[in-house]
Amino acid sequence: MTESSTKRVLLITGLSGAGKSTALKTMEDIGWETVDNFPFHLVENLLNTPPSSSRNDNNLPLALGFDSRTRGFEPNKLIDSIKRLQEKPGYLISTLFLDCAGGELERRYGETRRRHPLALDRPAKEGIALERTLLAPFRRWADHIIDTSDLTANDLQREIRQHFSLDKDAATTITITSFGFSRGLPNNIDLLFDVRFLANPFWDQELKQKTGLDPEVAEYVSKDPSYPEAIEKILDMLKFLLPRYQEAGKAYVNIGIGCTGGRHRSVHVAERLSKDLRAAGFSPNVLHRNLASPPLEALESMQKSNGNRGI
Repeated sequence: MTESSTKRVLLITGLSGAGKSTALKTMEDIGWETVDNFPFHLVENLLNTPPSSSRNDNNLPLALGFDSRTRGFEPNKLIDSIKRLQEKPGYLISTLFLDCAGGELERRYGETRRRHPLALDRPAKEGIALERTLLAPFRRWADHIIDTSDLTANDLQREIRQHFSLDKDAATTITITSFGFSRGLPNNIDLLFDVRFLANPFWDQELKQKTGLDPEVAEYVSKDPSYPEAIEKILDMLKFLLPRYQEAGKAYVNIGIGCTGGRHRSVHVAERLSKDLRAAGFSPNVLHRNLASPPLEALESMQKSNGNRGI
């Protein structure tokens, strides 16, 4: 049995409120197939069922979530069933247990105003204590234990990615979009930089019909006294933030560079930043939303009175 033909299965359990839903969602984000609260006596049937036709990987790893609410939940019997399954060829099965301090769980249930599943008519504290006793065999037997008492949801996501990512080198997808404010903001922008303080080539008759991709426009914009320091500061911020977005597991980061019409300053600055980011080891995509839009004096004229800069 080769490693490539082995079915990888992660069983996720733990105390209610400790983060199972967050863990399963993160597993799905990093490429695992996930199923929650599936009756365990049917798990082998599930493992023998091929994935949906929309998935192109027949050996996709599977994360199964279960807890005290799962139908047929009896810890000792479940552990015996898992052990028998582990003895079968073709499966690599491990268990993750999510723990949390009782006081923190009480706080979480108090904030969400949800009832603990084992304390519907009693204080949450009693349900938490009962569930902890019920799940003790799983905690002793688990391959991985994560205590979420002091973790935020983002912290837990980071822990899951570090332990179970299928592609340890997966990089955040970075997209730099140039655009014109006068034509509306792009959707889904995470970081927005307004470069309308730079000298506007639109008012140079020889440059009006050109774009930020033309060297004459690039030279005009870069001669603005504010340009070198602005580029340096924006680049420093991006080089600081982008690795931290990746560590947090953010799959996409969209950077918007805006000027008035979206054809001159923003285009050049987007190109310049993408070049500098590539030199720093990143791989940004570049989109110019309004590059093909016709130059319209009406869009620029409202701002001409601000020193020809288009602020």
